[in-house]
Amino acid sequence: MNIFVLLKQVPDTETKIRLKGDNSGIESGDIKWIVSPYDEFAIEEGLKTKEANGGTVTVLTAGPDRCVEALRTALAMGADNAMHVKTDGDNLDTFQVAKALAAVLKQNTPDLVFAGKQAIDDDQAAVFGYVAEFLDIPSVSVVIKVEMANDKKSLRAHREVDGGAKHIIESTLPCLVAVNKGINSPRYASLPGIMKAKKKEIKTFTLADLGVAGETARVSESAYAMPPERSAGKKIEGDAAAQAKELVRLLREEAKVI
Repeated sequence: MNIFVLLKQVPDTETKIRLKGDNSGIESGDIKWIVSPYDEFAIEEGLKTKEANGGTVTVLTAGPDRCVEALRTALAMGADNAMHVKTDGDNLDTFQVAKALAAVLKQNTPDLVFAGKQAIDDDQAAVFGYVAEFLDIPSVSVVIKVEMANDKKSLRAHREVDGGAKHIIESTLPCLVAVNKGINSPRYASLPGIMKAKKKEIKTFTLADLGVAGETARVSESAYAMPPERSAGKKIEGDAAAQAKELVRLLREEAKVI
């Protein structure tokens, strides 16, 4: 099977984020970058599918030069190939990114594409849907289990929805599966895997190579803002009755939740 996995490099959740002086974006110089955690589940599911059915796993991303590190992480986990759509910065919107990724996929005709259900930096959960639409293939999101048919021409995707309900969706291949946490436990890269990953060639493309350099953004970001700082907590004095009375007053008059 020809399996592709889409991934995105995002800031580590423990990184302290600082905004640029003009609030046009975040300062990226001191940020530690990682593979988006949902994409780690996608990589693992791609590897498991290959191990069960044969084939190759290729990881694909779009972004600046630093994204190569994310690709090498996936290679160290066991991916066979890596492809990188190089961009001039971080200013592409989800539509432009999806156009570029879809252009690469069209050249490689995958049987199955995995992705994380969303990236943890912007939480837009948009790219995989665009990609499937551009490829004119079905997609299934929030997937927690994948069952491949014996003939490898279709699959059953188990997905979790609000309220704990579960759907089982059958789809022919090729299709795109956006996975949720809990579908598997991503493996750690082995030392031999890390060493091999350093030597593997990463195939690169530019937007011009793919014929999508002229695509314009559908969404623009006007400004960034940090969330307001939390106010200091209040200590309520007095006996239990006085504390209860004051708590009710605060909830009603200040918090306005009752």
